Amino acid sequence: MISNQILQNTIDGLKAITRVDICVMDTEGKALATTISNADEYENAVLAFVDSPADSQVLQGYQFFKVFDEHQLEYVILARGESDDVYMIGKLAAFQIQNLLIAYKERYDKDNFIKNLLLDNLLLVDIYNRAKKLHIETDVRRVVFIIETKNEKDNNALETVRGLFSGKTKDFITAVDEKNIILVKELKPNETYDDMTRTAKVILDMLNTEAMTKAHVAFGTIVNEIKDVSRSYKEAKMALDVGKIFYSGRNVVAYSNLGIGRLIYQLPMPLCKMFIREIFDGKSPDEFDEETLTTINKFFENSLNVSETSRQLYIHRNTLVYRLDKLQKSTNLDLRVFDDAITFKIALMVVKYMKYMENQEY
Repeated sequence: MISNQILQNTIDGLKAITRVDICVMDTEGKALATTISNADEYENAVLAFVDSPADSQVLQGYQFFKVFDEHQLEYVILARGESDDVYMIGKLAAFQIQNLLIAYKERYDKDNFIKNLLLDNLLLVDIYNRAKKLHIETDVRRVVFIIETKNEKDNNALETVRGLFSGKTKDFITAVDEKNIILVKELKPNETYDDMTRTAKVILDMLNTEAMTKAHVAFGTIVNEIKDVSRSYKEAKMALDVGKIFYSGRNVVAYSNLGIGRLIYQLPMPLCKMFIREIFDGKSPDEFDEETLTTINKFFENSLNVSETSRQLYIHRNTLVYRLDKLQKSTNLDLRVFDDAITFKIALMVVKYMKYMENQEY
């Protein structure tokens, strides 16, 4: 519910304006926030007031007020000062805290709703009914971002993201597990995927400078209906995984730009194993020495250009040809031939995927 710090800030502000001392106590007479030095002396008076049917009362020179949360007594307010307006100021304090209760409860309800929406825990009719009740628009453009931080339960990162988007009341920031922060962002009609990439980079920069943490950001496709937000979330999750496997050098990964990695990620494991056995005849790319792997990767980077690859590897062209011939003898694949190069490249990506999935099982 409302933190004691928020309550303290509220009554400090009221005292600065009105010069009236205010104390917020729980129903057991314990002070939660106060501008009074001897608040504990009024514990018995609070307990007596709690048991009385009155909503306000004068006891021991203080004005006492009750604050309810849906008919349940939540707080007792004490107010005292030299002004004749102490009663009115006490009522204002009670009214302010009552509104804080409502606002925080609505925020909690919205957070629960968004979590259940992301996890597909709601029936279609419940989505629209609850959205209407919580005053959440159902037919606006939205996209889901997942921000994965290096450390679990990184509260600094969560607060940084909240601070970045807190002014935009139609955006939702939540978390469904220990490492991932979820941002459900409402978009303007003209915002594109390029704008989403820029937003992701702003998030990364803020986390790096404000929270001193490294992160990865992935986002799904833009959806137009609130019922499709869970789809955007699942796409963002896939983008995060695919990015880890195939594009480890990227800090921002978009579902709409996953390339062939998206296809490989959805392959069943038995099919992957069969494919690798067929290509490498029971061997594994892990058995290639470092020199061969470096040669292969550089050859792909240079679009199968022998001259440019040999130049960047600082070796003679004939040396590179010799290495490619040697690789062809062991795999029956000639990387200078486009079809063989494509097969080899896909096979390397499949091996990466298989390793990732095996590690996930442990």
